[in-house]
Amino acid sequence: MSYVFRDVSVVFALAAAAVYCNSWLFWPIYWFAQGTMFWAVFVLGHDCGHGSFSDNAILNSVVGHILHSSILVPYHGWRISHRTHHQNHGNVEKDESWVPLPENIYKKLDTSTRLLRFTVPFPLFAFPVYLWYRSPGKDGSHFNPYSNLFSPQERELVMISTACWSTMAIILAYVSFTVGPSHMFKLYGIPYLIFVIWLDLVTYLHHHGHEQKLPWYRGKEWSYLRGGLTTVDRDYGLFNNIHHDIGTHVIHHLFPQIPHYHLVEATKAAKPVIGKFYREPKKSGAVPFHLIKNLITSLAQDHYVSHSGDIVFYQTDLNLFQLLSLAKHE
Repeated sequence: MSYVFRDVSVVFALAAAAVYCNSWLFWPIYWFAQGTMFWAVFVLGHDCGHGSFSDNAILNSVVGHILHSSILVPYHGWRISHRTHHQNHGNVEKDESWVPLPENIYKKLDTSTRLLRFTVPFPLFAFPVYLWYRSPGKDGSHFNPYSNLFSPQERELVMISTACWSTMAIILAYVSFTVGPSHMFKLYGIPYLIFVIWLDLVTYLHHHGHEQKLPWYRGKEWSYLRGGLTTVDRDYGLFNNIHHDIGTHVIHHLFPQIPHYHLVEATKAAKPVIGKFYREPKKSGAVPFHLIKNLITSLAQDHYVSHSGDIVFYQTDLNLFQLLSLAKHE
């Protein structure tokens, strides 16, 4: 709870400072700082979703709903799909987060979808679309209790989360009407977009962009351990503490019940056991600019995997670069 109080206090302090200053010299600083804090708040809600925030399920649900609804994330809808991701990490057919497209599905995508999916910065704004429509080749919505994401027993939980999300949306609409939409966009809208960029950047780099190609599995070749060991740790410099060491991700996938404040300690203990299968993250300066190269390189190379085979690696669509070149000239 102390982390919740810390993050929420910073969020309100930043908003108060922005309203007080109301200066174009301060607004860009506020947008980046507040968007980063929204991302930190999401990570705490993420711990609630894993049950690592508290041993009390009710407290996890209450805190998770408050934190996630405040940044327009449907808590149970997301929690359940994220659980599916953790139970099937590294599985081409069953994973849920940034899952690779099999070649036969990839080739059915229209040109604009391919360009949007693999051209920076468009993938960094994918999260809201994913919440509503999931990924290509998958049906369902995180807001619809009858989506195939959820079992019949989970429908009531999803309805509660969708109602909380809707309440927050109504509050934002009312405040926009009161203070003006442009002011609300500056106070909340742009930080929300920065938060989405953080979320998509970090979650993508958890499973992509390593210097060596990482395998994805199907069928008998997949196991929980093998899938978890395809996860990549990242160093985010001064942001490690701000966003609760979420870049320390391998141990989180192997043992998601570990709270964020023990991830670094647990990783140090586990590294001798994991041995050569642990990939040491590249050390970052204060700001992790080095990760931009990893992102751009991966999106340029990691387009699809074979639709057959039990151990597969990303392949590159060379024709996509010609499409990009034509789009730029047009």
